[in-house]
Amino acid sequence: MNTNKIKIAIPMAEDKLCLHFGHCERFALLDVDLTGRKIIRREDAVPPPHEPGVLPRWLAEQKVEMVMAGGMGQRAQGLLAGQNIRVIVGLSPDTPENIIAQYLDGTLKSGENVCDH
Repeated sequence: MNTNKIKIAIPMAEDKLCLHFGHCERFALLDVDLTGRKIIRREDAVPPPHEPGVLPRWLAEQKVEMVMAGGMGQRAQGLLAGQNIRVIVGLSPDTPENIIAQYLDGTLKSGENVCDH
C-alpha cells in the first residue's frame, strides 16, 4: 500500500457534502496525494440503492480508505471500520475540494454527528 496516497469518499448532494451519509445522490471519490498535498483525481459515482450494509461494501470495492461525512449512524460507522475504512463525521456542507484542502492543511473541523440512528 502506498502510504503517500489515499482514496477518500465524500457523500454529495447538489455539489456539496451531504449531511446524511446513506441518503446522498452520489459520492465524490478522490485520490489524494498526501505528500504533495493535492487531489490527483476526482470521480463522481452513483452508489447502489441504500440498504443496510450495502454502502460500506460498495465503498470498499471502490478501494476507499476514508469517508468524510456530515452525519452517519453508529452501525454504518462500525461496518465501515470492518472494511478498514476510516471515518470523519460532523463536517459542514462544502465542496469536496475545500474539504480535502482543509484536511491536508490541518484546519478541517468536525463537529457533532448530525445522525442519531
